[in-house]
Amino acid sequence: MKVVLFEDVPRLGRMGDVVNVAAGHFRNYLGPRKLAAEATPQNLKALGHRKKALAMVAAHQQSESQEMAERLAALTIKVYLKAGTNDRLFGSVTSADLVEKLKEAGYEVDRKKIRLTEPIKSLGEFPIEIKLHPEVMAKVLVVVEKAP
Repeated sequence: MKVVLFEDVPRLGRMGDVVNVAAGHFRNYLGPRKLAAEATPQNLKALGHRKKALAMVAAHQQSESQEMAERLAALTIKVYLKAGTNDRLFGSVTSADLVEKLKEAGYEVDRKKIRLTEPIKSLGEFPIEIKLHPEVMAKVLVVVEKAP
């Protein structure tokens, strides 16, 4: 049975693809979840309208993310922690800590979007990347200093 996908479906296809699936798979999984519909001219036309609307929303989200990235580029996050010998921190700075500091500065960011390969465990300056949108990355400078 030929169906047109309304959303990306893992191991099957991307939105807009016309794929051949078993009738039972469509009837029991794809149809009830509104992931796909039969490949009729009406459904293909509806998909075209839906793609245009989604493209407009995506463009708006990208422009908002770009503006936020420009504001974040000017931001420096200062973190004060106790440190021992050789400027080694007691503890570490994690993405959850950075989310709290960003929230204090007035930015709402999901911790999963912060690209921190490993927790920061020493004093210094660290450039951190935040993936705001699939095509927009923001860079923030994190300064870790000794607590007074």
